[in-house]
Amino acid sequence: MTVEIIGPEAEAHLSWDGLVEAFKEGHRLPRAEIGDTLLYRGKDTLLNRAAWIDGLGLLVKAATIFPGNAALSKPSVNGSVTVYGDRTGELEAVVDFHLVTKWKTAGDSLLAARQLARPGSRNILIVGAGTVARSMVGAYRSAFPEARFTFWNRSRAGAEASAQASGAEVADDLAVAVGAADIIATATMSHEPIIRGEWLSPGTHLDLIGAYRPDMREVDDEALSRARIFVDARATTIAHIGEIMDPIARGVISESDVIADYYDLAKGTFTRRSPDEITIAKNGGGAHLDLMTAAYILNAWRRR
Repeated sequence: MTVEIIGPEAEAHLSWDGLVEAFKEGHRLPRAEIGDTLLYRGKDTLLNRAAWIDGLGLLVKAATIFPGNAALSKPSVNGSVTVYGDRTGELEAVVDFHLVTKWKTAGDSLLAARQLARPGSRNILIVGAGTVARSMVGAYRSAFPEARFTFWNRSRAGAEASAQASGAEVADDLAVAVGAADIIATATMSHEPIIRGEWLSPGTHLDLIGAYRPDMREVDDEALSRARIFVDARATTIAHIGEIMDPIARGVISESDVIADYYDLAKGTFTRRSPDEITIAKNGGGAHLDLMTAAYILNAWRRR
């Protein structure tokens, strides 16, 4: 069996619409089996994620997250992705790690925004200025083509660089920018909340991307208390990520406050109910989404 090696050149054959449909199709298959192993050394993380979806295949993704690499002008996140056949378990493909991660992460939040943000949302705020933050502009533009984008970052220079690269603006006052936004995406390495619930306007949708460890938060308790809460997967967020597990442990919210995940799409519960409600979607980025993304990339490459 030939093992396909797929690199960044495959990106020319991908579309955000195609990936969103692949996510929807993937969640109509039997529920994924997922296994995660995380090792921590200070602020650095080694994450091994595996997923098996009957009818789609198997995937192992290894990732290292070293926040200090930014000061060395090196990527903070690195790793590898291997895909195995569903029928025989043979290695089918090695897919570029950064390609899978970019499309999986941005596509995950794009699907949530399509379900939860108000139609015609015009003001989109990106909090953070790294690779993930920049990728959200292209993803959101596919669904909200008339939107105006604004970046805020602790380092204004970082926000200016991201804004210049994507035709966006820069916000100096985060509270004002939050209050004016229809959609907010947080893509930071913050361990403390940077978005305060009191700043949020009725009808705002938030995609929380950055927090991936038990000791990380991007929004405060008031934001969670004011919002209807959704996650991409209960299995990879509720008991694993500080954004959800910390406020549950302290009684701020309960597990029942998590209304739906993507396996509830067919039930129609992963949706906005009214124009004025605030919605939060936590992007946990489980290995099953990596598998759906890698399979989409592999199929697109084969059809080229």
